[in-house]
Amino acid sequence: MNQLILGDNLEILKTLPANSVDLIYLDPPFFSNRNYEVIWGDSGEIRSFQDRWSGGLDHYIAWLKERVMEMYRLLKPTGSLFLHCDWHANAYIRVYILDKIFGEQNFRNQIIWKRTTTHNDAAQGAKHFGRVTDIIFFYAKDLKQATFHPQYERYTSDYVASTYHKVDEHGRRFKASDLSAAKPGGDTLYEWHGKKPPAGRYWAYSQANMLEFEQEGRIYYSKTGHPYLKHYLDAMPGTSIDELWSNCVFRNKKERIGYPTQKPEALMERIIKCATNEGDVVLDPFVGGGTTVAVADRLRRAWLGIDQSVTAIKVTELRLQRQRDLFSKPFTVRLHKYDYDTLRYADAFEFETWIVTQYGGLANVKQRSDWGIDGRLPDGTPIQVKRSDNVGRNVVDNFLSAMRRYDKALFERRQQASEVVGTIIAFSFNKGSIQEVARLKNEENITLNLVTVENIIPIAKKPTLQVSLTDLGAEAKGVREVEFQAVGESVAGIEFYAWSWDYDPTKGEFKADVLLDKSGLQRYKFAPGAWTVAVKVVDNDGLETVEVIHLKINGVVRHEA
Repeated sequence: MNQLILGDNLEILKTLPANSVDLIYLDPPFFSNRNYEVIWGDSGEIRSFQDRWSGGLDHYIAWLKERVMEMYRLLKPTGSLFLHCDWHANAYIRVYILDKIFGEQNFRNQIIWKRTTTHNDAAQGAKHFGRVTDIIFFYAKDLKQATFHPQYERYTSDYVASTYHKVDEHGRRFKASDLSAAKPGGDTLYEWHGKKPPAGRYWAYSQANMLEFEQEGRIYYSKTGHPYLKHYLDAMPGTSIDELWSNCVFRNKKERIGYPTQKPEALMERIIKCATNEGDVVLDPFVGGGTTVAVADRLRRAWLGIDQSVTAIKVTELRLQRQRDLFSKPFTVRLHKYDYDTLRYADAFEFETWIVTQYGGLANVKQRSDWGIDGRLPDGTPIQVKRSDNVGRNVVDNFLSAMRRYDKALFERRQQASEVVGTIIAFSFNKGSIQEVARLKNEENITLNLVTVENIIPIAKKPTLQVSLTDLGAEAKGVREVEFQAVGESVAGIEFYAWSWDYDPTKGEFKADVLLDKSGLQRYKFAPGAWTVAVKVVDNDGLETVEVIHLKINGVVRHEA
């Protein structure tokens, strides 16, 4: 888990194991058939948009239904699904998709989310009231087993002032409730501190319970001596949340990343907290702006995010990097193509494990005393990985010796049957190794596979990046404004830029201050001192390059190499 995956969510969902996910939140594109649905504008998103609208409403429902069917398969019996939609197709989605797949008996709520305070559609000539809400359908896979934690919100200040207006000797606010009841329930007709219940009523609790309340200091006596039960404000959870959600809004401007349909973190916090426990798995098959996985990560849930847009995946990656702390767990990003330099110079053991898995094998967990065997295929065939180019004959010779020592019987059996005895994976092989593999097959009936990394996963070159800067002059207290112009180039095309104004290269983490810059042009005001600025360019394959700029602000702007 903890993966961002670029691709068609239907195809990816089919590869995931059944009963493996605790919560699914999906915010699919609405049935509005409007070009403004194309938000990022990259090729993956445009292709998906065109596919959805090739056959009208029936096609849209069919498109969404086959995806929800896969999501149902993935949910654990204790799991839940929240589907976010609007008025265009909500009735069809509930009747033809959710009720059909989950069953009407597993419907839990139709949540009404008020996404904006006002929307004066009438001023635009519309003959209807302003549309300010979305629908979130809440279904359980199995209502009897589903995880659910009631949620509460804080009392309003007016409610606290009017209801919790009493204060005890310790300064704790409380309200007092009547300790009498209309019906008897056991030992409930007795005299307490010289007081009997009002005429025709009984005490609500037994004498033993009353004594316990008094020992805990939880009984309040009026001027007439009548007892009341204290309910302390700081011990109350708040107002129980119902299905009308009107206060799940953006907390501040910094939370917004420039994604038009971005959902507030408060909305996702409520959904994740009510339907999961810490450590559970959250899936968002339409990542968009990344709010679901960002909140799941912060709440210590495992997560999986899928999107067809490379921009959505990379912006979400930047969001996750920006909020990382000492307790954050690692995550991976799966793209259509991989950067040669990143793979070629990655940690050797991590690369070996990863590429063996990509090849369909099982990696060797040992880093030492492994006889040069880095993994095995399901049929037992040994695999060796060389994170190198131009791998030569000596590697072939050493691998043959290693395989004989590792499992001589298996080696000889495969040799006699003219089967592959082993596989070497590398970035490239030189003429000597290729010739030796041919000789072994022709003269000794030993078949070795030489497999390049590019034959396993697609490799591309990351984009190039150049940055120029202009000193725009001084302001008060030596502050200077600097204009930066970043220009990236890639065969795949440039998607966006991201900027970090106070980059720390020693930590190796890019925490973006500007997440989504389409132009590459930025201005920033620097106080006097030394600054390290970093800009990242992302291309349409999801590959990236970072340029670091060292500045000295002291009367003028000096760009230091």
